[in-house]
Amino acid sequence: MKPVDIRLLRYASAARGFLLLSGAIGVVQTAVTVAFAWMLTDAVTGALAGRDVTASLLWLLGLALLRGVLIAASDAAGTRAAAKTGMQLRGALIAAVGRLGPGWLAQRNQASLAVTAGHGLEALDAYFARYIPQLVLTVIATPVLLAVMWWQDWPSGLTALITLPLIPLFLILIGIATRTVQRRQWQTLQRLAARFADTVQGLSTLRLFGRERRAAAQIERTADEYRRETMKVLRFSFLSGFSMELLASLALALIAVGVGFRLLSGDLSLEVGLFVLLLAPEAFLPIRQVGVQFHAASEGVAATEDVFEVLDAAGARAGDAHDSARMSDAGPSHGLTAGRDGVHPDRRTGKARDLVIAGLRVRDLPRVSFSATPGTITLIEGPSGAGKSSVLAALRGAVGFEGTASVGGVDVRGLAASEWLAWSGQRPQLSRGSIAANVALGDDAPDADGIRRALDDACANDLDPSFELGVQGSGLSGGQAQRVAVARALYRHAARPDAVLALDEPSSALDPDTEARLWASLRERADAGATVLLVSHRRSARAIADHVVELGVHA
Repeated sequence: MKPVDIRLLRYASAARGFLLLSGAIGVVQTAVTVAFAWMLTDAVTGALAGRDVTASLLWLLGLALLRGVLIAASDAAGTRAAAKTGMQLRGALIAAVGRLGPGWLAQRNQASLAVTAGHGLEALDAYFARYIPQLVLTVIATPVLLAVMWWQDWPSGLTALITLPLIPLFLILIGIATRTVQRRQWQTLQRLAARFADTVQGLSTLRLFGRERRAAAQIERTADEYRRETMKVLRFSFLSGFSMELLASLALALIAVGVGFRLLSGDLSLEVGLFVLLLAPEAFLPIRQVGVQFHAASEGVAATEDVFEVLDAAGARAGDAHDSARMSDAGPSHGLTAGRDGVHPDRRTGKARDLVIAGLRVRDLPRVSFSATPGTITLIEGPSGAGKSSVLAALRGAVGFEGTASVGGVDVRGLAASEWLAWSGQRPQLSRGSIAANVALGDDAPDADGIRRALDDACANDLDPSFELGVQGSGLSGGQAQRVAVARALYRHAARPDAVLALDEPSSALDPDTEARLWASLRERADAGATVLLVSHRRSARAIADHVVELGVHA
């Protein structure tokens, strides 16, 4: 585990500013520590000599107040920096997941990502508020205090110089073991979150088959495993704290014994001896606190490592896309314009484009080849397992595939699905909020009239756009939820007429009359120039199809 990961400075600007501020506070704190020790020495020796020490006591009071203000300022700055950095990393994580696409996300545990973005980044408070300030203070204060001790009394400085490295040495050895235990604890927490999310999502099915108690027992076992891992982390933390305190105490005892003997022999003045003894604990304190705060911050550091893996993967993919676009000799095709990541459909044309698929193959499914042209409906049909939905999943980037798929002459793998595809899947994927908000999902300026037209075209004219849905779109029947999802695809297509309209089993939960009305609406869209790709097992869909692509189970 690195003390400060350089990627943190790259991805979070708030971390850079906080490091500079911590350095400035550390310099002032070091100066205050030296001045405080000197004034305290002057006050004690002056009192023993019978001098007036009022000025020294006032200086001590002022320095003590200043030191308290500096500590409070460091804590406040750390808390603000943790909040800003967490927000920046969380935003960067969401943006990176968007760039990586649904295909990458489908291969990851989404509950684990949620834990990382939520609880994990919240644990950065301890990292910023306590760990980094102590680390910066160690880098600044420890060498300065050792130099002052050496300057005043070189034997004491030499003793501190020899014994001080033992603390970070033991800290590194214990930290290596702690990293393994901490990582196992973090992975257990992610597994617990994933299991709980999966259980809640499938609770109705589990109850139907009488398996809810077994699922609860599995969650209990995972929670107990997390408890055991947490106790292991605590044991290592206590061991680390005991080791550092023991080593620091022995080192200070050696310095104190040496100073005491030389004071008795008259080789050292009381003023110098007391000053060195006051500085010695301060020289060891920052590095001891680094070890203590290391364990408190380890969970947040583990979370940031997971975040950095996602950000690095997104950066690598963006670099590959940029290189591919730069090396392309053909340049943008008709109807396309260059973008930051290559080329994307030109929104200015408003004209639908051809979708050409050649030899597309997902996993071990049969290869598929066809073309969908503007003004036509291309129907994909076949038995269950033939790969109908897999074709759409490949087009929207949810799964990888062999072969080629291009829209307007550009490979879809180099495009964001939102730039060229208006899609509705078998699962409605609705969320909490109004029906209108679900239909206009992703539109910063929703068009109320467009939402109403999309609902009408999706045969959902009986639904009130202002009706509020619950979690995961609860409050609607299966057929109603499906029509809202279709309306969302139609709304997006109306905003982007150049997009390909792709619908996966849009009538599976509809009655024959409603289905007929939906087919008529899609036919009208196609006649207006839209490129429509329809996946359906209903034989009635053939009546509106211009082209039929039949998929079989075998290649």
